[in-house]
Amino acid sequence: MKGANDALVHEPAVAVERPDAASPIVLLCDHASNRLPARHRALGLRESDFLEHIAWDRGALAVSRRLSALLDAPLVYGLVSRLALDVNRDPSDADSIVEVADGRIVPGNRDLSPAERGRRAAEIYAPYHAAVDDLLTKRKRAGLRSALVAVHTYTPNLGGVDRPWHCGVIFASDSRLGAPLAGALAAEDGLIVGVNQPYAPSDRVYHTLSRHGDDKGNPSVMIEVRNDLVSTEAGQADWAMRLAPLLQRIAQTVLGAGDRAAPTDDTTA
Repeated sequence: MKGANDALVHEPAVAVERPDAASPIVLLCDHASNRLPARHRALGLRESDFLEHIAWDRGALAVSRRLSALLDAPLVYGLVSRLALDVNRDPSDADSIVEVADGRIVPGNRDLSPAERGRRAAEIYAPYHAAVDDLLTKRKRAGLRSALVAVHTYTPNLGGVDRPWHCGVIFASDSRLGAPLAGALAAEDGLIVGVNQPYAPSDRVYHTLSRHGDDKGNPSVMIEVRNDLVSTEAGQADWAMRLAPLLQRIAQTVLGAGDRAAPTDDTTA
């Protein structure tokens, strides 16, 4: 990041890199950014709060970009802090806009009117998910199959409770990517892997993948990496190089030897 004032710069809500890449993997990074649209004026928080995990998944975008380069895979990522609105929650979920974040009151999120909640959903949630929909639709029309991989990071300790895992592999009823990935990572010496840890779909952290993956038949998995392990460029490179060959092999196995299906005019991605 980013100087203190950079957190207040208005940006579009979403970015897409390598949209035409033909890899079977589509990378998603919901919590890539700690920035806010200027009108939110830091939500009443200290500028230093935007360096913390409550604002973003530190290191997740850097790992995602490295994976995108290694795999030649498209990447969709958010450009607005989850403190304004969490795109990995349904807008109807009360927690899509938090009033308290890890014990810190967020004054700018308290007692919001339905109109303001709707405005944020229109400005932040809708463009992000439209970008994912558009990408998947174009890929399907081109005959490209898609395996969705969402990249997140988490803190080593939350609420005074240590989280011993080096990474977590999170998946719902569709275990086609998650089960083999968790197994492959757990086979590495010294690596502690959480299966549906530190979060599980039942914690309501799986909205993006449910919407674009499970609900549409696209295999999907969420990867959580402990953020102290990706706080440096060396750590980010290490995790990207660890994950890339595993994801490539598993996605090709799940989707078939070829990355292409018959082109279609179907608009349902």
